[in-house]
Amino acid sequence: MSAYMSIVKEAWNQTLLVAKFLCGLHFANTYLCTVGLAYGPSMLPTFNLTGDLFLAERLSPRFGKMRPGDIVLIRSPESPRKVIAKRLLGMEGDSVTYFVDPKNSTRSETVVIPEGHVWIEGDNIYLSRDSRKFGPVPYSLLEGKIFWKVWPPKEFGSMGRSNMKDPDL
Repeated sequence: MSAYMSIVKEAWNQTLLVAKFLCGLHFANTYLCTVGLAYGPSMLPTFNLTGDLFLAERLSPRFGKMRPGDIVLIRSPESPRKVIAKRLLGMEGDSVTYFVDPKNSTRSETVVIPEGHVWIEGDNIYLSRDSRKFGPVPYSLLEGKIFWKVWPPKEFGSMGRSNMKDPDL
């Protein structure tokens, strides 16, 4: 019977070890850093159509360390189950001027971003659903800041603020 108990005890210890690992992984993914996949045309040329793998840290939104020009993960205001990657272009109190129809750039509007909100846009303004369509987004929907591109290998590296529309930001 002691051999049987020894096997059960070892199996229990292994199960606890796996459970602790999975809890740690869940904690790290939820509160510290996550891996994501960006695909589609809205962030061209920053991200490819076929998909880029990236790392995003989750501390900046919690501590108010987001700045215009950052590429962010944000819970979609249109589809709450979806998380999207966009460029942060304005914070509360900022004025943002945008073209209502980028293909016909004769009509533009200026918006003052209300308190507790941000303005996001895709780098490809012709094929992006962003604040130009649904307005300012609540700051609470920000989930992280993308900081490192992992895939494709030829683009491996830091996701700085080099692709900004306005380099003075």
